[in-house]
Amino acid sequence: MAINKIMDSFEAAVEGIKDGATVLVSGFGGAGMPTELLNALNNQGAMDLTIVSNNAGVGREGIGGLLAAGKVRKVICSYPRSGGSVVFEEMWAAGEVELELVPQGTLSERMRAAGAGVGAFYTPTGVGTQLAEGKELREIGGRLQVLEYPLRGDVAFVLAKQADRWGNLIYNKSARNFGPVMAAAADLCVVQVPEIVELGAMDPEAIVTPSIYVDRVVKMSAPGKGESV
Repeated sequence: MAINKIMDSFEAAVEGIKDGATVLVSGFGGAGMPTELLNALNNQGAMDLTIVSNNAGVGREGIGGLLAAGKVRKVICSYPRSGGSVVFEEMWAAGEVELELVPQGTLSERMRAAGAGVGAFYTPTGVGTQLAEGKELREIGGRLQVLEYPLRGDVAFVLAKQADRWGNLIYNKSARNFGPVMAAAADLCVVQVPEIVELGAMDPEAIVTPSIYVDRVVKMSAPGKGESV
């Protein structure tokens, strides 16, 4: 049977995602944010979610929409307060959502470690701050380092520029951001793209995420949104 990971709809793309899932969400602000997948997940109804992303949503759709609908139990991110994070700020002030703050480089490396099968790693980032409280410290090369563990997702939502039916991905500029590490760090990787191309149409040297990491691909209804900044 020919491999074909193209889904007929966004509803099909998010089918089977369960309550309590940890969802890795690509994006840096609006660049690379898979908003249509997030909106479809909101409509699908999964509850008690943990969202892992660079920031805690922009506006009242996407991550913001999931928060506003009471679908999110916890957010793991680097920038909970950023332009447009109105819903998270309201919920945090009211004690309605949990937050785990992770430095941006550490966030990326924790997910990369999950995809690479690394058991844990040491980093100097966060040493001497509240972010290192309760964590193991070790002096390495004359510098204190904090032990961090991999961060794996049940699901990754990623936005790419192009995909083929096998699931090979090419990204567009800054919209690439966390997409590649998230794709490798999740049990189920779902990708939205504005363009689906024929097999062999991509330059193999330009493919960033190979198909082995991708499970589902769905074409966007509004091509270009969130592609780059």
